[in-house]
Amino acid sequence: MNATFEQLAEPFRQELKRHCYCMLGSVHEAEDLVQETYLRAWRSFDRFEGRGTFRAWLYQIATHACLNALASRKSKQRLLPDQWSPAATDMPDGVARTDVAWLEPYPDAYLESIADESAGPEALYAGSEVVRLAFVAIIQQLPPRQRAVLLLCDVLGWSTQETAELLGSSPAAVNSARQRARETLAQRYPDGLPSTTPSSNPAEQELLSRYVRAWEARDLDGFVALLKDDVTYTMPPFSQWYAGRAEVHAFFAWAWTHYDGFRLVPTAANRQPAFAAYFRARADPLWMAHSIHVLALVGNAISSLTLFMKPAGPQLFGAFGLPLTFTNMDSRFRGNDGPL
Repeated sequence: MNATFEQLAEPFRQELKRHCYCMLGSVHEAEDLVQETYLRAWRSFDRFEGRGTFRAWLYQIATHACLNALASRKSKQRLLPDQWSPAATDMPDGVARTDVAWLEPYPDAYLESIADESAGPEALYAGSEVVRLAFVAIIQQLPPRQRAVLLLCDVLGWSTQETAELLGSSPAAVNSARQRARETLAQRYPDGLPSTTPSSNPAEQELLSRYVRAWEARDLDGFVALLKDDVTYTMPPFSQWYAGRAEVHAFFAWAWTHYDGFRLVPTAANRQPAFAAYFRARADPLWMAHSIHVLALVGNAISSLTLFMKPAGPQLFGAFGLPLTFTNMDSRFRGNDGPL
């Protein structure tokens, strides 16, 4: 790629990746589609006529690439287990549902260079809101073109006319799709989207520290004490999920007996607190990738907990810049009171 193209295109890479993630629900597919977008744009760079902005031209290519990818998929949406089946009461059968396209977490590191002012004046949602797991999960239920219209109009703040031109549609069709998308969101968020204030106050930091200590000590009562009464726990790629403190307590009372120990490393995903969990076999110095934990907090309690579990979970560690294994001698993962 020539220097002029790279100079123009590179500043938009991370926001395009966020856009593709919201369209596709997969960090890996988003990376692939951004690469495809840049390749297509580079190949046709000499035909860019400058009638719109270079950024808008890249979004046009990226959005159509996403729509084409979704059209070729067997499933047009990625899900979390609580969208797939009723809450479970029995223990899991240990069989991962690899036939279901599960939603993936998105590393916050990919979001740091995206300027808030990238959104236009008509935007309804901030970038920190649209990457939250619950929001990405609900917009995955929209038909692909409704999804695209919602992201272009209500997240990026593009006008109806601009969106219609990008999609090769009419303003009337865009307004109709936007209205239907908003109606779907209103069913899930009748009072608007929940607050996305970063977890930075001392009480929430203490809660997260207690979460790590409970996991690493396998302190079941200490862990459950951090949960809201109506907490939900999901663990893709397993379809079973649990609702309520009593059911979550019963699950972990069963699950933790299968492991000799855990170490949790702090990270961040979907603008929510997150951890990478490692496990080991008895007396084995090697800690192995187990799962990515993404937490939603309400007040000073955990309202939902999503563990992206093995066998699929470890495939996500690379996106978070984390190794698949480490030993007790690895200074990056040692601390007096755990990794925090």
